Amino acid sequence: MATFEVENLRVRFGDTEAVRGVSFAVDAGQTLAIVGESGSGKSVSLLAATGLLGGAGEVTGSARLDGTELVGASPGALRRLRGKDIGFVFQDPLANLHPLKTIGKQVGEAITAHERVRRTVLRRRVVELLDEVGIREPHRRVDDYPVHFSGGMRQRAMIAAAIALNPKLLIADEATTALDVTVQASILELLQRLQREHGSALVFVSHDLGVVSDIADDIVVLRNGEVVEAGAADEIYAAPAHPYTVELLSATRHKAVTPKKEDRPVLLEARNLTQRYTSRKRSVTAVDDVSFDVGAGEILGVVGESGSGKSTIGRIVSGLLKPTAGTVALGGEPYAAGVPAALRPRIQVVFQDPYASLNPRRTIRAILAEPYVIHQRPTPDLGEAVRRVDLPVDVLDRYPAQLSGGQRQRVAIARAIALEPDLVVADEPVSSLDVTTQAQILALLRRLRDELDVSFLFISHDLGVVADLCDRVLVLSEGRVVEDGITSEVFAAPSDPYTQRLLDAIPGRKRGLLHV
Repeated sequence: MATFEVENLRVRFGDTEAVRGVSFAVDAGQTLAIVGESGSGKSVSLLAATGLLGGAGEVTGSARLDGTELVGASPGALRRLRGKDIGFVFQDPLANLHPLKTIGKQVGEAITAHERVRRTVLRRRVVELLDEVGIREPHRRVDDYPVHFSGGMRQRAMIAAAIALNPKLLIADEATTALDVTVQASILELLQRLQREHGSALVFVSHDLGVVSDIADDIVVLRNGEVVEAGAADEIYAAPAHPYTVELLSATRHKAVTPKKEDRPVLLEARNLTQRYTSRKRSVTAVDDVSFDVGAGEILGVVGESGSGKSTIGRIVSGLLKPTAGTVALGGEPYAAGVPAALRPRIQVVFQDPYASLNPRRTIRAILAEPYVIHQRPTPDLGEAVRRVDLPVDVLDRYPAQLSGGQRQRVAIARAIALEPDLVVADEPVSSLDVTTQAQILALLRRLRDELDVSFLFISHDLGVVADLCDRVLVLSEGRVVEDGITSEVFAAPSDPYTQRLLDAIPGRKRGLLHV
């Protein structure tokens, strides 16, 4: 009998059937990956199976944990199981950790919700758990608040709470999304180690077949609420049977770019950029004496972990931040204290979160007309503007909330290229998107570069994405450049150990999903 078994699960929200006859099973000590794009039903299936939908949907079918039926079980019975026998690790640890409670208190609550433990014993157990998940100096960090932890550390704290009572089943729902590749790799290694040591069954939910490639024993592929393929991981990676699985795998494969032109006239010159933030207690150097060029029609990738200084450089180049020292020049015209009015149309930005960067109260038509209004230019045919980014004309009269994430990012790109700029600063523009949507956006950026001869400063923590898109790559660590060169050459033979560590952390390398 499987540890966790789901049979013919169906979930209906009003007239919409979101999950249609989903079945899967996972044994103790095994990892089942459930993979699919946003809206495929993967998270809804697990929420429904474990009783976390509440009264939001109608759930039928069966979900059993060691033979105990969960569908239709009383709220009290489910509360006794959740946390004790079923541990959860969710996507956004900051949203799932209380900002006004210490990390130690929140991990401890996972224990005290099910057991009565003396305070001294509880604190010792919490410190042991934090140490087990790899948090340094756990005896000191136990009294810190979530804001004092990095994204990776917060996720480790969530895992500590999830394994506190040695659950039979551990569910990790997009647990590594938006994390740096090295942090992502460390979280995956941690989950594998804990699974071996605790003997739990692990269900790992992801939109990315690359991410699950090294940990999954079996894979279930969902699309539109249905299972389209299921089987052993080795078989699915070697010979996927369904066209949708083939599409997901294709979007996960990366090949390092060799530039069509190596000698391009210099468009952007950045020299000795330094950015310091000083408070009463200390001074932090976010960018330390960084210099680089971007050629006309070139895509330069800027990569590094969180805190490496890459987004700070993007803000300096786009004129959103005045550097402490150093200069930037576009086409030989220098600027440092903000982009002058004459240069502003020539430098545009695409931000990471398109929903946050688009005014939710304005139609797409009004959003795309705004650059022309601001710069007092005649507004052209906006139908052509959306067609250029592969959107239908009818999106012009919709609002951002009525579009998917990929469609919103296409609108943001259309707005950025509206005035035909020389340079677009793209700051993590695909990090929150499904892999198939990522691949489509990258293809769009390549096409726009070729059609408009526009340059891109492409900022990312994902070296696989950079491999697909960028002619050259600038690798940052702790605010300094550690490597700079043609992407294919850097990926094939990195000269700095830090670059090698980033490359080793790219998911799917063992499955041959990265070619250099």
